[in-house]
Amino acid sequence: QVQLVESGGGLVQPGGSLRLSCATSRSIFSGYVMGWYRQAPGKQRELVASITGGGTTNYPDSVKGRFTISKENAKSTLYLQMNSLKPEDTAVYYCSLKLLPYEYIYWGQGTQVTVSS
Repeated sequence: QVQLVESGGGLVQPGGSLRLSCATSRSIFSGYVMGWYRQAPGKQRELVASITGGGTTNYPDSVKGRFTISKENAKSTLYLQMNSLKPEDTAVYYCSLKLLPYEYIYWGQGTQVTVSS
């Protein structure tokens, strides 16, 4: 069993930046895919960034060039650096973990990000 705890959400003005953190309850160095998803009211949950144990990252076009996912193994923490934020980035952001080769996905509790002037 693995617990994920997100932090770092809040209210920010358009064009601003936030960094989200996701602390994992145990160290994971390889054989995983971790990601950040978001869900806005009335919309489906969508992937905004993912990273593998080998360091391969993936972003949808909507956030490419603005968001950066990274993992600090020493702190067992996943990050999402979000720059040039837009009102449409407003959502609850969730951290996820899949331990390969299993299909089960662990989720954090979510953290609210609101982009508004």
